[in-house]
Amino acid sequence: MTSVTTHFWTASDGVRLAYHELGQGRPVVLLHGLFSDAQMNWIKFGHAERIAREGFRVIMPDLRAHGESDKPHGQEYYPKGILARDLRELIALLAFSEFDLGGFSLGARTTVEGVGEGLRPRRAVLGGAGLEGLRNWKRRKTFFVDAIAMFDHVQRGDPHWLSIQFMKSQKIDRVAAAQLLESFEDAFMSWLEAFTMPTLVVCGDQDDDNGSAEELANVLPHAVFEEVPGTHMSSVTRPELGEAIAAFLMA
Repeated sequence: MTSVTTHFWTASDGVRLAYHELGQGRPVVLLHGLFSDAQMNWIKFGHAERIAREGFRVIMPDLRAHGESDKPHGQEYYPKGILARDLRELIALLAFSEFDLGGFSLGARTTVEGVGEGLRPRRAVLGGAGLEGLRNWKRRKTFFVDAIAMFDHVQRGDPHWLSIQFMKSQKIDRVAAAQLLESFEDAFMSWLEAFTMPTLVVCGDQDDDNGSAEELANVLPHAVFEEVPGTHMSSVTRPELGEAIAAFLMA
């Protein structure tokens, strides 16, 4: 297995963005969750290596304001739908004619928007996502905006405490993160109608942060639901997540 390589590219608004790559074969683009990055969600715990082992070229962007990508300050860098726009531009840059696409949490929500607005992956993966989380993303956004505002004052036991500790561990740029959060809107349910491809909905057995993943799978015409161990935070650390994605992509 070759090592992970990192590449940089420039989006249409001049922002420098990073993506990481492992393996050879049919491309699969995997998007990380909020306040995380490709290293934390896909590389550190072996998911990318497990998937690449089956003959896939795993492409893992760092979303803007995350990881090794730029974290510009200014609302002009965070218009509505910016993450899906970055995704479309990256896929066009790489000239993929056939690819798989998936994400975890915010990455799943961005996958839904990308597919809803015209991307056509061969297979799709929605991790750590539920139907209610898509329908009411503004509620989640407000929770995290409040967490940033309360960053230096929250005590252990507060509902925001764990999210703030994770932000601290990831060295999140709070200004950029808050501006990115304002670009999020509730998902259009019509986007789900575009999921005509086989889709894996995978979620931790103790993860209800974004509503019911099983309910989400039930409204998609060609989806399968798979439960893996863990909460929203811990399921990405478990090998079962990478195993489930690899098995689904090989089917």
